[in-house]
Amino acid sequence: MTKQIDVMSLYPKDMNIYGDSGNVLTIRRRLELYGYEPVIHQYNQGDDWPGHVDMILGGGGQDTGQKKIIDDFYSRADLLRSLAGDGVPMLMICGLYQLFGEYFETVDGTKLDGIGVIGAYTVGQDVRMIGNLVEHSDQFGDVIGYENHSGQTFLRDGTRPLGHVDADGCGNNGEDHTEGARVNNVIGTYMHGSLLPKNPAISDFLIETAATRRYGSFDASDQTPEQAAALAHLDETAAAARRTAAARPR
Repeated sequence: MTKQIDVMSLYPKDMNIYGDSGNVLTIRRRLELYGYEPVIHQYNQGDDWPGHVDMILGGGGQDTGQKKIIDDFYSRADLLRSLAGDGVPMLMICGLYQLFGEYFETVDGTKLDGIGVIGAYTVGQDVRMIGNLVEHSDQFGDVIGYENHSGQTFLRDGTRPLGHVDADGCGNNGEDHTEGARVNNVIGTYMHGSLLPKNPAISDFLIETAATRRYGSFDASDQTPEQAAALAHLDETAAAARRTAAARPR
């Protein structure tokens, strides 16, 4: 019997920019090739929450998108904090990364409270940090993506970054050479691109964590030879895309 994994796409209508929907497609395909049955739930404002969630993926959006979802987001804050505390793997990109922190003060002075899953705060600025980016991560090796944000995010003491960047003017805030954040099994990052097609190590972390939480272990033994070959081809394609992206100037 195929084991099911329930994946939540959080606010895809308003928080999906620069290809972030590709993260959902990547997780779905890799789950299939590992022999699991992915069930994708799209949650937008006012929708019913599904009965079970194994993984949550959230994308970026403009300030207007954040303001559209904020009331509904607050109504789900306790649930999201509880799921994060229980170890549900989550990937939050850009705008939702900011809202998973303590607050986001926009460039026009509007302050949007976050839900405090990640010990960080964000302040808007006039200058954007934009371009291809390579960061160095202890767990995932080099992480490759594309950032485009005007908010400067500062991590509180004790909050570890996803990785570190080499140059000034990029990453979380352009100053301290950090990028993203890790809290329990929650990953926040400014990396678009989409992120997951080019970074299989992060995809597989999310999948293995979700499967282990639900079934006690990550079991890829049900793979057919065809599935294993298709997964190897995906990884080869990702490696080629990583080389190309890493060589591009900002």
